Amino acid sequence: FSIYNQQGAQGSLSRTGKLPEVFRFVETSGSTDKVRRKMAARMAATSAACRSGAHHHHGLVALASRRWASVTGHCGKVYRGSNTVFCRKRRASSSSTRQLATSSSCSRQQASASLGDPAAEAPPFDVIVVGGGHAGCEAAAAAARTGARTALVTQKLSTIGELACNPSMGGVGKGQLVKEIDALDGVCGRVADFAGIQFRMLNRSKGPAVWGPRAQLDRDLYRSRMQEEMASVPNLTLIAGSVEDLVTAQHHPTQAAGVVLDDGRELRSSAVVLTTGTFLRGQIFVGEKTFAAGRKGEGPAVGLALTLERAGFQLGRLKTGTPPRLRADTLCLEGLPVQLSDNPPSPFSYLNSTVAQADRLVACHLTKTNPETHAIVTNNLHRSRYIKEDTAGPRYCPSLEAKVVRFSEREGHQVWLEPEGLNSNLVYPTGLSTTLPEDLQLKLIRSIQGLENAEMTMPGYGVEYDYIDPRQLHASLETRLVPGLFLAGQINGTTGYEEAAAQGIVAGINAARSVQDKAPMLLDRAEAYIGVLIDDLVHNGVSEPYRMFTSRAEYRLQLRADNADLRLTRKGYDHGCVSNHRLSALEETARQLDEARTLLAGCVKSTYGWSKVLNTTISHDGVQRSALDVLIKRHATLTRLVEVGVLGDLAQLPATVLERVENEARYADHIVKQEARIAQYRREEHMKIPTDLDFARIKGLSAEAIEKLDASRPETLGAAGRIEGVTPAAVVHLMQFVKAEATASASK
Repeated sequence: FSIYNQQGAQGSLSRTGKLPEVFRFVETSGSTDKVRRKMAARMAATSAACRSGAHHHHGLVALASRRWASVTGHCGKVYRGSNTVFCRKRRASSSSTRQLATSSSCSRQQASASLGDPAAEAPPFDVIVVGGGHAGCEAAAAAARTGARTALVTQKLSTIGELACNPSMGGVGKGQLVKEIDALDGVCGRVADFAGIQFRMLNRSKGPAVWGPRAQLDRDLYRSRMQEEMASVPNLTLIAGSVEDLVTAQHHPTQAAGVVLDDGRELRSSAVVLTTGTFLRGQIFVGEKTFAAGRKGEGPAVGLALTLERAGFQLGRLKTGTPPRLRADTLCLEGLPVQLSDNPPSPFSYLNSTVAQADRLVACHLTKTNPETHAIVTNNLHRSRYIKEDTAGPRYCPSLEAKVVRFSEREGHQVWLEPEGLNSNLVYPTGLSTTLPEDLQLKLIRSIQGLENAEMTMPGYGVEYDYIDPRQLHASLETRLVPGLFLAGQINGTTGYEEAAAQGIVAGINAARSVQDKAPMLLDRAEAYIGVLIDDLVHNGVSEPYRMFTSRAEYRLQLRADNADLRLTRKGYDHGCVSNHRLSALEETARQLDEARTLLAGCVKSTYGWSKVLNTTISHDGVQRSALDVLIKRHATLTRLVEVGVLGDLAQLPATVLERVENEARYADHIVKQEARIAQYRREEHMKIPTDLDFARIKGLSAEAIEKLDASRPETLGAAGRIEGVTPAAVVHLMQFVKAEATASASK
């Protein structure tokens, strides 16, 4: 190996492994305990010397992966030629890998050049995204689409797009998020349309404002398609590695400037997006056993958690779980209720009129737990460490143990048996998440109807992980403590693929725009569920994993799943993340909608005329009404108007366009009232609160209000009013104080 000493002189590693005291290194496997102790002692003895340098590492400088690696604390680094870097579909050679790594390292000369020198060489990447899950994929693709040279770093490239838990996408509230992601040119909606094997519109019996598109996915198809998508994104490089540390710039010690991998590689950038999922100090539980892992078969991110802690972030602890997987050929589904797919299926993407597997859609089956199942759980709660933990888990997706304890009066809980793929012999039993020992898991499974002879291929398990209090973020998802560092996904305290992907696309866009010195793309509560999600996180924080529901959106009549493109695609285009192709598709849809509205408004009859044509009774008040008025007053459906032949040209338009027009008409009167409330909301949003305001100076605020305002640091008056514990009276005091301060400042 080549190394650099403090003076920049090149030397070599001797056979004894002795290095100047400025170096520190760790060997994680393949050495004796004696050597490990020696390495630990050397680390302790030299840590002070290692903390100085051109680029500062908040936490662990490097951890070697299975082999030796060493990192200078001052200006040099040793890189292994066996490191693997993937650039789209091409695998880099050892030499090219070393060249990339070396270009990211900082010799003394390079370090001195970068110290406050605006002419210093630019980093090889604009944005580095850490994590290849749903948040990471959307963040990386969005940053690259927005024009940033982007790297996606993940432990294994083969797990990019992995559906770690339920192989499904969407649902009530969640489906709206997927549609909005697609409207911003995100990838998960299109990939779900390709991999979906059952599609359903949930809540169809209710109003369209709460309809929730959902798809059951083929796990293998989704993963492989997502990897193809990511490999084909221009400006995006895929890198295999585990991030253990952050790099900050010399001229700005709190500015994110790259990452350090566990094998010693340092990758530099101008912005970093962390999407670590459940990997931050992840701990898996099965019965009374526990081991460190982010998910089954993949190690945790310990060094990165320590780095964030040392940087001053407030961390908390959350937990989630997943059910056992069952062999499909050992189940007896006869006699169980069947759930078929909608036909025709409704795609997620506005670019698709159908789905790839439309001719191969599958059915799901429903079964239930019973008193015998519950007795097995109740009698063995002491054998699960996970259920004893005080850490908060997802309220709306609880483990079977939590349901049995919380709802002891119930005799059964639903279990949906969902196929994991077209060519898979696995079934995912939704509702059967458990962390009991493996032998008890099999026992309780076989107590359920249809599962009497079931074989388990993988036990259920729980996972605990660190998260960052999201009140430490701006609405752009950039952290307040470390400029250039963005967070998205479960690291912010959310649960679910859709919530993670929604944050990812916003973080990716804004990371790219921050590098370009452009204003962030911000979404408010009146224009997107994504805006509701982020606003809730950054102002109220979380006490349990956050899940999206339609009830969280006060303006949901206008935030329907069918109109996300009208709400967001133009805005995304203006912010550089939407393609010309998608914008053209939006313009064609808008043209068709205008054509439909014009046809409806132009067909006018008296109430008597409409009564006669529709063969129904309408109050004869002598008023001329258009077909649009008839829809708004619900005297007829659009299908009926087409059937009676008064709107022949309308039948030529796509069915999705007709449905959207009818949905608009259904809510027309209510939307007028809601728009007035939105106008008031936006007026309050325009009143900015100084970032350095001392809330304790405001007379009339309670101690609780001051505490909540200090914790959240709202940027607008409207945001302050949405913080739990801040009363309307407190908002009035705050508004009066801010206005008085602004007046006093202007008069000086």
